[in-house]
Amino acid sequence: MIKRFLKKYSILNIFGLAIGIICAGVIFLWVEDEVQFDNVNQKKDRLYSVLANWQYDSYIPTFWSTAAPLAPAMKADIPGVVNVFRMTEEWAPALMSNGDKAVYASGRYADPSVFNMLTMPFVAGGTFSELHSVVITEKMAKKCFGDEKNVIGKTLKMDNKDAYVVSGVVKDWPSNVSFKPEWIAPFEIIEKTNAYYSSWTSNSLITVVELAPNANVDAINKQLYNYVQQHAEGAVNHLFLFPMNKWRLYGNFDNGKPAGGRIQYVRMFTLIAWIILFIACINFMNLATASSEKRAREVGVRKVMGASRRGLVLRFMGEAILIAAIACVLAVVLIWTLLPYCNLILGKELAMDLLAPAHIGALLGIVLICGLVAGSYPALYLSSFQPLAVLKGYKRTTGSAAWIRKGLVIVQFTVSIVLIICTVIIYQQIGHVKGRDMGFDRRNVVGMNITPNVVKNFPSIKQDLINTGVVEQVALADHAVIYGGNNTDEIYWEGKPATQKILISTRFISPEYLSAMKMQIREGRDFRAGDSMNVVITESMAKLIDKGSVIGKTLNIPWDKAGNLRSFPIVGVVKDYMYGDMYGSPDPVVFFCIPEVANILYMRLKADVAPDKALSKVGAVMLKDNPAYPFDYILMEDQFNNLFSGEMLINRLSTVFAVIAILISCLGLFGLATYMAERRTREVGIRKVLGATTSGITILLSKDFLRLVGIAVLLAFPLAWYAMSSWLQQYAYRVDIHWWVFVLAGAMAMIISLFTVSFQSIRAALMNPVRSLRAE
Repeated sequence: MIKRFLKKYSILNIFGLAIGIICAGVIFLWVEDEVQFDNVNQKKDRLYSVLANWQYDSYIPTFWSTAAPLAPAMKADIPGVVNVFRMTEEWAPALMSNGDKAVYASGRYADPSVFNMLTMPFVAGGTFSELHSVVITEKMAKKCFGDEKNVIGKTLKMDNKDAYVVSGVVKDWPSNVSFKPEWIAPFEIIEKTNAYYSSWTSNSLITVVELAPNANVDAINKQLYNYVQQHAEGAVNHLFLFPMNKWRLYGNFDNGKPAGGRIQYVRMFTLIAWIILFIACINFMNLATASSEKRAREVGVRKVMGASRRGLVLRFMGEAILIAAIACVLAVVLIWTLLPYCNLILGKELAMDLLAPAHIGALLGIVLICGLVAGSYPALYLSSFQPLAVLKGYKRTTGSAAWIRKGLVIVQFTVSIVLIICTVIIYQQIGHVKGRDMGFDRRNVVGMNITPNVVKNFPSIKQDLINTGVVEQVALADHAVIYGGNNTDEIYWEGKPATQKILISTRFISPEYLSAMKMQIREGRDFRAGDSMNVVITESMAKLIDKGSVIGKTLNIPWDKAGNLRSFPIVGVVKDYMYGDMYGSPDPVVFFCIPEVANILYMRLKADVAPDKALSKVGAVMLKDNPAYPFDYILMEDQFNNLFSGEMLINRLSTVFAVIAILISCLGLFGLATYMAERRTREVGIRKVLGATTSGITILLSKDFLRLVGIAVLLAFPLAWYAMSSWLQQYAYRVDIHWWVFVLAGAMAMIISLFTVSFQSIRAALMNPVRSLRAE
């Protein structure tokens, strides 16, 4: 019975639907993970981060960083704010050591209220017990203390200096949370030791507030708009609340206004997944209607025996839903097997829980949708057969079914070609930006976070690294080259309008930095040893100061708590370099030759040395000269690639989707070609008897399908052009859309379809005409 049932519905139907369901299932898991971000926090609906729009002359950037006095002031002044915490922005990981066990771990300094606002279940201990205490995760406890059961009261040394008492252990964070520090220490520690945090103009903290259930967010935002101005005269930042519900999916801002975010990926991938599923349903419709002659006699007999059309429709729809259910079971097995590989593509830790009500509901919904969509037209078409005609052997060779099948094939290949074009253009866009002139050379550059001890002994460490023979240059910096850093609008020069507000980035470096990064000096000179009283600026900064030469001109900068100005002569101008936003134009930069505040050591490795060999020698030097710290490094090339994680995800998924769409379309085309070849067996036999060649018959059987793909090509071109033009508009620096991409995609579709169809066409053409005619 099962064999007979599956014979009616080709295995191509099941396999095609299974591929579509796999695609939809994986994307459902990904979307679920995205929309449930931060759901672990029970107060998610009442938590808001305080963001700031900075009003400058040319644009309005939005920053997540705020000043330290803001949090206690908001709690005291603004009704509706019931709790608040401050948290340091994640920066270099700290070295946490317990005797001879030492690991780098990322953490935050935060107010104790963080444990009441964020959901962090304690598995042992509790919140901070004293000033120098720390709360760690279960995983962190295992790293530092091994299998010890009770770690409460034990001490960890941070950066080989201060000892911190473990006051609590919390559960490990799930992967889909915004904040997941491995350790949390009291913010009071750094607040007491750094006067920087007492100022309303020093912005380096994340501030999160908890509102009362009935709080009016709009009213609070009105109070916050000029809140900083009430405490700091001349401030240009305007605050507003940004809900935790939007942190993940709506975190982009453009010129001070919300500009979406990852929600665009969620919508795009969801739409494409449904399109792929629809393509799979189209296969079912095509193959079911194409093979209708095999079931025509069954329909006739059932109608003669009293079956109504409604009963037949329900029967055929039930069979379609059963086929969809079989395909779904196959898809679940394949998803379970392929999910680890899918996680590599998606950069996620997705898991499929078949006992979860949401997952069960989603699978049942997909089965029902596939069964109804895929089985609707075949059921209506088959149930419309007239019993007298089919029992007499009448064959329906014309009519709406043939036209609908052709239309569905065109739809399938139109989508496939659009996806091919999109994949190529996305790949081009990524390559276009990656190939952009960065203003520095990122190749063969290794960076590592360092301690003041390395800065203090930099000359000797630098020489030891050079002596390895694998290091070309060594330099220090206070921020990563390709990321953002400190910035200010309090830099003055002769002729600057008093009301002008411009965001200017500042970098503190060693004299070797510019040459190590291979930045180009356009005017003047590079830094020299002991050049701490001079500055080097970028071209865009020079254009702000003067249209002519700026060498010898001075910048006046507040340099102490009282705001007294200090003058720095300009000795050099370097070419603008890209950092932060790889698609836009960089802000002006002022370089100071003050390496004492450096946090990062950069090494340029020699290009002719194998990286593994070079890093091994560098690691040996760092362990010798800085034995208390493990050698932990990152390649600048990897940092650069991380800036394009969103675009790379789109590229990977569009490639997968394009391959899946083509595969499903080809399955349907293969099935249709098989049925068409069977129907034209007698015609082929007669033509061969009359002298037709194998190539002629192959062309005859293939041209109808190639004509359909040709129509799909013509429809896909304008659709793909519109889609990619719209997508590229979000990038200021973008690739041009070239005509050859469309020709390439069209040619690929034609070749793939020809290969798919020609297999059956050649097979039919090679068949013995005597056997064909005898069978007829």
